[in-house]
Amino acid sequence: MVGDVVMFRQAKWREPLIYELGAPGRIGFLVPEVEEEIRREVGEIKVPEKIRRKEPPSLPEVSEVEVVRHFIRLSQMSYGVDCGPVPLGSCTMKYNPKIAFELANDQRVALLHPLQDERTVQGLLEAMYLLQKWLANIVGMDACTLHPAAGAHGELAGVLIIRKYHELKGQLDKKKEIIVPDSAHGTNPASSAMAGFRVVTIRSNPDGNIDIEALKAAISEKTAGLMLTNPSTLGLFEEHILEIAEMIHEVDGLLYYDGANLNGIMGYARPGDMGFDIAHINIHKTFGAPHGGGGPGAGPVCVKDREVLPDENVKLSDLLPGFVVEYDGKKKRYYLRHPGPYSVGMLRAFFGNVVPLLWGFVYILSLGPQGLKEVAELSVINTNYFLKLIKGTRGFSLPYGPDRFYKHEAAISAEPMAREVDVTAEDVAKGLLDAGFYAPTIYFPLIVREALQVEFTDTETKENIEEYVKRMKEIAEIAYKNPEEPKKWPRNTSISRIDTVKANHPRSVTPTWRVHVLRKKGVLKSLR
Repeated sequence: MVGDVVMFRQAKWREPLIYELGAPGRIGFLVPEVEEEIRREVGEIKVPEKIRRKEPPSLPEVSEVEVVRHFIRLSQMSYGVDCGPVPLGSCTMKYNPKIAFELANDQRVALLHPLQDERTVQGLLEAMYLLQKWLANIVGMDACTLHPAAGAHGELAGVLIIRKYHELKGQLDKKKEIIVPDSAHGTNPASSAMAGFRVVTIRSNPDGNIDIEALKAAISEKTAGLMLTNPSTLGLFEEHILEIAEMIHEVDGLLYYDGANLNGIMGYARPGDMGFDIAHINIHKTFGAPHGGGGPGAGPVCVKDREVLPDENVKLSDLLPGFVVEYDGKKKRYYLRHPGPYSVGMLRAFFGNVVPLLWGFVYILSLGPQGLKEVAELSVINTNYFLKLIKGTRGFSLPYGPDRFYKHEAAISAEPMAREVDVTAEDVAKGLLDAGFYAPTIYFPLIVREALQVEFTDTETKENIEEYVKRMKEIAEIAYKNPEEPKKWPRNTSISRIDTVKANHPRSVTPTWRVHVLRKKGVLKSLR
């Protein structure tokens, strides 16, 4: 900003896809010949005929300089947390510390092989062992696996543990339902359905809490468990959590904690102390690892040592998926414990996504207990400061718990503006983009009409929040003076407003280069 003038123009290159660059035969890297010493030791390497390609793979044929320029240009047309705040609600897009980047991407880690002898990776196993202990302690649990590859993967692991729990107890024939609140992440009902359960949705009260009477009516002998995010996606702490835990446990159900919003309570409250039996954690949210273009993430799952089969001494920890790092005190070495007979099994290949896990290890180690507590404090302060500044702005409302203190995020509504002048949450988001700000999550949670879910993380400054609110107020002012103007935004970004119907329609959506080529050839018409 210079005075009251928005000084923002995003780079706009006419950059083709990398497959459209280069020329046949052009190369950027020569693979070295096999060294003679290795050839003598290993012999001639021959790929069996049955797995050998009949023709070379269809890869871009480009020089090194073309590759570098291509991705530099794409980066200039993009926006990330290193450019400015990314207040995506329920995503916790905090700054990714560079010290963690340096250590997690060390060549001594990057070049390891998952089948390597455990004796040669004792340092890494020690770090993973400590991370398991730290995460379990942070969420108040007794055991932890780092196996799941992402948050939703961790959710599925948690629901499979619930299923296994009831299966071992011989009651899976009647435990058919998982309860989720209407404010839940969409992956909660999806994970429940994938695990074979019927989903029962419970409404929220105007104060943001679960409707207790509706919950009482829904709980029965069919209830296998309840999935809950606390704080919720509304940004509010569930005030009846102890009562809810007791109600679920009375019918021998398990309480599952969706750890997506752990940033708002870390160091102040632990899910295990609230009565939760299972918790997943997003390393790429709460513990500073980057989300990074869809992956890799990491979704560790922690459990209480709740008894499953008392006579056989089987506990929830025996149901955890994948490998768990253990320490042999006699041999003084770390090792991987394989899934046992009661485990839900392997949910992916090998141990887990080590790079983001190491990132989380460095993050926790660098901050320590007091630092992690301050992370929660700052995220809560930032959210409530944002709400204080935006309160009373024409066109925006806070539909749930308007008189309560919020935690790490808040779901405000542009419904008044949409109703009065037909300027929607999407239009507000485009107006933010046009001024160089990253838009919040829009149209989620689904129970908030014209939702703008805003989450300023612990790494954002007071000044950044003030500038953001200033722009939101400018948008509201423009909307009421000239409602047609917001429909033209954004003008200053690399890509102008797209046709969302065309972008998502099965006959035109083009998610990959392969689909693009098949469409051009007329082979593919509609995705199914």
